[in-house]
Amino acid sequence: MTITRRVLLSAAAGGAAMSLFPSRARAQGVQVKALVFDTFGTVVDWRGSIIAEGKEWGRAKGLTIDWARFADRWRAGYGPSMDKVRKGQLPWTKLDDLHRMVLEELLKEFSITGLTEQEKDHWNRVWHRLKPWPDSVAGLARLKKKYTIAPLSNGNVSLLMDMGKNAGLPWDLILSAELARHYKPDREAYLMAAELLSLKPGEVMMAAAHVGDLNSARSLGLRTGFIHRPNEYVTRPGDRAKPGDFDVVADDMVDLAAKMGA
Repeated sequence: MTITRRVLLSAAAGGAAMSLFPSRARAQGVQVKALVFDTFGTVVDWRGSIIAEGKEWGRAKGLTIDWARFADRWRAGYGPSMDKVRKGQLPWTKLDDLHRMVLEELLKEFSITGLTEQEKDHWNRVWHRLKPWPDSVAGLARLKKKYTIAPLSNGNVSLLMDMGKNAGLPWDLILSAELARHYKPDREAYLMAAELLSLKPGEVMMAAAHVGDLNSARSLGLRTGFIHRPNEYVTRPGDRAKPGDFDVVADDMVDLAAKMGA
């Protein structure tokens, strides 16, 4: 076979992108410049963090609570509370305030009484103190050397800022649904990220452990990276992926960095 100069030049120009993505993404010839991350469950272990802090708090307060159930019930209120905003039953409300609304109901459900407003506020801010998965910081640090990295979460800006500081997450900036005043999976949340970064949707990769999040992002032209989180409690049987399901399928954050050439 004769290899022409034109073929060689074309291969050289596309080589970097070809090494990173499967054939579908290579054909598009778009270079990713930024990665944005789902946060709860993908970057941080929300359930384990709430259970651990709840047990410590419970001992200090003399409470005997099933903290795993408490964490699950709190998270279960997440979707319905956002739906109230989408349906116009509530005005735009940041996630801290939605979490507090759900917490007030949980305190009644679990017969937790006598807390001061300061204690309630501190406990509500447990979402600001979530711990990262063991591989998250190392993987993000590698990715940061080559790409712009940011959360793209339904968490409000102050929540994500505090979480990043507490967990040592090396974000370049904070991107939040609060900036779009639309919760994911609304299209405005994803497209806001590309717009604020002055990038085309195809130059931004959404990385998440949740298939639904990635499918929504992909439908709007974003690239997609799946991160396997077997201990993410809300992961359903459908939240598994095999090579080819998304642009990149990674075992963890460090593996994502390696597959992205970082």
